Amino acid sequence: MSIDRATRLLVIGGSGFLGREVVRQAAAAGHHVTATAHSKPGGRRLDIRDRAAVARLVGEIEPEVIVNAAYQQADWVTTAEGAMHVAAAAALARARLVHVSSDAIFSGAAGSYDETAVPDPITPYGAAKAAAEVAVRGSVPEAAIVRTSLIVGKGGSPTETFVRELATGTRSGALFTDDIRCPVHVGDLAAAILELTAEPGVHHVAGSDATSRHELGVLIARRAGLDGKALPTALRAASGLPGAVAVRLDCRATRSRLTTRLRGAREFLAT
Repeated sequence: MSIDRATRLLVIGGSGFLGREVVRQAAAAGHHVTATAHSKPGGRRLDIRDRAAVARLVGEIEPEVIVNAAYQQADWVTTAEGAMHVAAAAALARARLVHVSSDAIFSGAAGSYDETAVPDPITPYGAAKAAAEVAVRGSVPEAAIVRTSLIVGKGGSPTETFVRELATGTRSGALFTDDIRCPVHVGDLAAAILELTAEPGVHHVAGSDATSRHELGVLIARRAGLDGKALPTALRAASGLPGAVAVRLDCRATRSRLTTRLRGAREFLAT
């Protein structure tokens, strides 16, 4: 169920790659949108680590819907405690809440993960995201928790920037051939988030293709007119880096509720 009337919408993390697209689509649909930003331009300044500041802003705006797309991979307080602060403010304001989570909450030990899968994170970021989900459910039981994967699609994501720098030789590194995810187009994800504002529970929103980081990189490079064959490769399993090797999100249950089509990377990066 999507938002069916003009609504006061607050997008936490509205200056980020996903947040900007949620803001754009919501505004285009006629909603009254306020975006927040921590350090980047593009919204009201807000540090979600500050519980009182979050409560003040929510009290001032009185949003009917809050989308929390904020995170910091290396910062437990922002990712976990910040999500708790947003959820507490949403509960006090009786606002609907959409919390954006991640496939990082899973270890990759299973072949795939549907919405009933129990988180088993193996990285600090994954643990922070899992803790955030617990905090959100505790404060706002009717919240929508949207778990997603690598977000790409318009050229401005960290993944796409990294690939372009590798392909042009301006950055060192490699793309793993054994690291499997389900990349999602930022436009598809934002549209799904707006559809799910009135759908409580856990939702998996990712692309229909499971691809390696290297295959994804080749697709990104090809679309940009660069030589994908020049991209260095490596194995995550041999790298010593923390993190799951392969995490496939099973999105069938959520797809059945959406009108938004969740395209695969091989489709949306073809042009």
